[in-house]
Amino acid sequence: MRLLRIDGSGELSFTKDLVQDVPPYAILSHTWGPDEDEVTFNDLKDGSGKTKAGYNKIQFCGQQAQKDNLQYIWVDTCCIDKANYTELAEAITSMFRWYRDATKCYVFLSDVSTRKRQHGLTMPKWESAFRSSRWFTRGWTLQELLAPKSVNFFSREHDRLGDRNTLEQEIHETTGIPHAALRGAPLANFSTEERMRWAAKRDTKRREDKAYCLLGIFGVFIPLIYGEGDNAFNRLKDAINESVFPL
Repeated sequence: MRLLRIDGSGELSFTKDLVQDVPPYAILSHTWGPDEDEVTFNDLKDGSGKTKAGYNKIQFCGQQAQKDNLQYIWVDTCCIDKANYTELAEAITSMFRWYRDATKCYVFLSDVSTRKRQHGLTMPKWESAFRSSRWFTRGWTLQELLAPKSVNFFSREHDRLGDRNTLEQEIHETTGIPHAALRGAPLANFSTEERMRWAAKRDTKRREDKAYCLLGIFGVFIPLIYGEGDNAFNRLKDAINESVFPL
């Protein structure tokens, strides 16, 4: 696992690859924009990342971590060298654990604004946008919602909206995920069919990721084979069946 260290001036630098003695860290959850906007591992290495639109959310994550007295952050766009297939595969299969072990998870909602006016006084002016956020429609964000101990939601202006506890009812009504799961009950307490329903309306950019993003939700492992298409989901179901009904 490679983290970003925040120095006293707010500048970011990579740690070495960490296997043991991982320091407390914050982790970012977000939705990806166009590829050309996102800051990659190489962008940060060569110093060109700050010019990209996606640097804003990385900078936000670092600033919020400092407010929470954390010196390290992890962001999927830039902390994985995606040109290294071995590293990418390890990251994907470790992702649930990395979110679970984070001290804080910051959800950056690029399509939710606290500056827009909303008619009526029955709800905060951002609540309608929160409920319809693209973040709730993506495959990878399911585990990012459920795995961490502490999940905090922020608007695109970096304003804190609440956390998984204070927004529990809104999240439940939006996702259909039971209150018990949102409160941290073991996912094994919920049937395979129920967990599949949580993911049914979520989508991923690559077809294979519809399966790979659920590995942690079901506590199973399958090798990653990009290019196999929908067969990845068949292999996922086979792995789940084998875990439920071992030979």
